Amino acid sequence: MNPVQPAAGPELRDIHLPPDPSWWPPAPGWWLLAALILVGLLVCTFWLLRIWRARRWRRRLRAQLEGIAAAYREHDDAARLSAELSGLLRRASLLIDTRAASLTGEAWLDFLDAHGSGEGFRYGPGRVLLDAPWQRRAKIDADALLDLVRAWFARVMRDRDIVELRGPVSGRRSRSQHDSHSGHSDAAGIATPSVEEGASRV
Repeated sequence: MNPVQPAAGPELRDIHLPPDPSWWPPAPGWWLLAALILVGLLVCTFWLLRIWRARRWRRRLRAQLEGIAAAYREHDDAARLSAELSGLLRRASLLIDTRAASLTGEAWLDFLDAHGSGEGFRYGPGRVLLDAPWQRRAKIDADALLDLVRAWFARVMRDRDIVELRGPVSGRRSRSQHDSHSGHSDAAGIATPSVEEGASRV
């Protein structure tokens, strides 16, 4: 007698686990984190670039200003010193307010005092900038004028968001021969007329 065979049931197979999740594409949360990191890097780069450019501008400005002072110790020309300082102030002022290009006379001195400290240009040693560049033998207090201009630039660089001077800047201007009938260019790149040409304007 043959034994009873059990009824055939369903064929059982091993349990297969799902594959591990792929790293790509990342979940939305990772995209958001990457975007935040990228924005942060861009902001930091922009901020560091502004600081670097501002420091470079300050170094160039100090070099140019001290170059003017050093040149004055050699040529001892008050008119030339006044013209070069006036040109340098004018260039820097254009970076503060482009309307400074049209200012003359008392309005120009008021602008300088408004962006500096005190009234050293309108009532102090800076007042000579109105006429000294046009005089053959200008009488000025060179040390007081240089100190005033240094203080003005220190104040502007501390309080204003000025990035850099436009155009090339040289640390020390070489001496050149000038006769009494020819003009010269100041350290800021602005042409300064000869004394004879300016005498008619004083």
